[in-house]
Amino acid sequence: MKTILCFGDSNTYGSNPADSSRFGHETRWPGFLRKIIQGNWWIIEEGCGGRTTVIDDPLEPHKNGAAYLPACLNSHKPIDLVILLLGTNDLKERFGVEPREIAWNAGILVDLCRNSASGPEGSSPLVLLVAPPPLAPLAGTKFETMFRGGEEKSLRLGYEFSIIAKAKNCPFLDLNGVVTSSPMDGIHWEEPEHAKLAQAVAKKILELFPS
Repeated sequence: MKTILCFGDSNTYGSNPADSSRFGHETRWPGFLRKIIQGNWWIIEEGCGGRTTVIDDPLEPHKNGAAYLPACLNSHKPIDLVILLLGTNDLKERFGVEPREIAWNAGILVDLCRNSASGPEGSSPLVLLVAPPPLAPLAGTKFETMFRGGEEKSLRLGYEFSIIAKAKNCPFLDLNGVVTSSPMDGIHWEEPEHAKLAQAVAKKILELFPS
């Protein structure tokens, strides 16, 4: 059985933009992915609201993805594929980072996975780097102030992530045009978008692991 680790933020956790509740197991994208690919796959959901790539958040402790990832990899090994989907929370105004820096930070996570020896027989797990989709308009939402300036920056994440993926020879998926952030809060995804992401990821998985 092959193991897939889905490492992300609140959208991997399954936050509902309507009321901040959590979507059910089969609605959020890792669960939907499980239904699509079926067969000899074990899918691990590692989503956490507020998780960043490598940034320590003084207002939300323990959300640094790079700080948690090594222990997570060790806990779940052997892992065949790590799906990295982070970067949205790095757009918060208080961090003051640009899209290129966010992409570099995502590249650090790629390296952590590859250097972890958490793959089969102590090998490196394969990593699929995923660029988050652009934010929806934030005006009038609860995240308007927190993510001020994030809309424009989010439009450049796909391009910057693609450069990092190419430099690291890493499989890549850009969610711009695949998933649409909800206008309800500008950040999270409604139920149909989780299904779209799962379908796109499933296609990538079949390319990476042809039967």
